[in-house]
Amino acid sequence: MQKFEPPAPRPCASCPYRQDVPSGVWAESEYRKLPAYDAPTGYQPLKVFQCHQLDHDASRMRVCAGWAGCHDGDELLALRAAVRQGVMTAEVAEAVRDYVSPVALFRSGAQAAEHGLAQLAAPDPEAVEAIAKITRVRSDLPDR
Repeated sequence: MQKFEPPAPRPCASCPYRQDVPSGVWAESEYRKLPAYDAPTGYQPLKVFQCHQLDHDASRMRVCAGWAGCHDGDELLALRAAVRQGVMTAEVAEAVRDYVSPVALFRSGAQAAEHGLAQLAAPDPEAVEAIAKITRVRSDLPDR
């Protein structure tokens, strides 16, 4: 069974949780997922938020470093569920709980989503460049 790897040492350059990533890089549906992890534990999604640099059907799964750094790991229902389901080791869950980002992240999924959605219809040149880089790396993404 495939298991999650711990977060990368730093959130990816296009991570939706990073404050320095331009608005409008990801699809609306991706930004809409972020605020749900701000909810009280019992109301959160059961799915771990994965790094966007890997295809969703890739041979490996990595926990999103921005997600790990933004949210209180002790309150993430998805971590508990992943360990119980056997797709994450207790050591990886502990690494997520202990993760501290070396770059500035939004304070909540709602803030990250608001920023990301702000220029979705008209991304600036920096965002267009980031989209092009992601598209070269990811083969499973629909057109944004």
